[in-house]
Amino acid sequence: MAKTDFLTLNDLSQSALFKVLERAHALKKSYQAKEFHQTLSQHVLAMIFEKSSTRTRVSFEAGMTQLGGSAIFLSPTDTQLGRGEPLEDTARVLSEMVSAVMIRTDEHNKLERFARAATIPVINGLSDSCHPCQLLADIQTMQEVFGDVAGLRVAWIGDGNNVCHSYLEAAGIFGFELTIAAPTGYEPASEWVEKANGHVNFVDTPEEAAANAQVITTDVWASMGQEDEAKERLKAFDGYQITPALLDLAADNACFLHCLPAHEGEEIVEGLFSDSRTATVWAQAGNRLHAQKALLEYLING
Repeated sequence: MAKTDFLTLNDLSQSALFKVLERAHALKKSYQAKEFHQTLSQHVLAMIFEKSSTRTRVSFEAGMTQLGGSAIFLSPTDTQLGRGEPLEDTARVLSEMVSAVMIRTDEHNKLERFARAATIPVINGLSDSCHPCQLLADIQTMQEVFGDVAGLRVAWIGDGNNVCHSYLEAAGIFGFELTIAAPTGYEPASEWVEKANGHVNFVDTPEEAAANAQVITTDVWASMGQEDEAKERLKAFDGYQITPALLDLAADNACFLHCLPAHEGEEIVEGLFSDSRTATVWAQAGNRLHAQKALLEYLING
């Protein structure tokens, strides 16, 4: 059987994504009941990290353990990748030894090169282009709060970055209505806007985006690798901070999402997480575990 990669959301069909999410909800219920399945017994996931991580590493490693398998952490400094071994050679070797590879990298092109050479599933744990695993968890969280996400009013406020790109892709797949407020010069890339299939609207201010929104979401203003732009970005994003007053403009049943880590005093006001409307952030983080377990089952077991 041909292998399936997960480099972007669109690598899986809409029906497959719904199947993965359905399984994620079931796995979460089992986890809460302390019931564990051995569906990936003896399978091994290799995890290549070129960027630091908390949620991605813990969720994949814990997820493999809970499903009866195991995970191996690899960094460029600890492997031959750091000494110049071609990605393609590493991909071919790992394909002989493990069941799947998850890569967290700064260049999406590296993921594509690795996947072309590998004969096992390759998963995007984050790239400069997108973050599809995060969106699986976010959609799972929206389903928990609202049920059907089709037609849901979702506001993205802030940088049109890799997570925003995946929101655009998800809007096109799941049919929610995405409104984006981003400063001039920080809008998402046009090729990702096209992936929304018309389910996106751009507005000039955060207040317009938040008005009657059912979901408000954001990300840090300076992502990893953009630290040298931090001062410039602080000026550009002035007025784009998520505050309780901004949440007041949203629908009465609105929830707030943030992929974390958050920088209080920048994209969110200090103390925002004491607001009950932001409690969904912690369920969202936890859902990384369950959504990725379901994804691993789907990719490895078919």
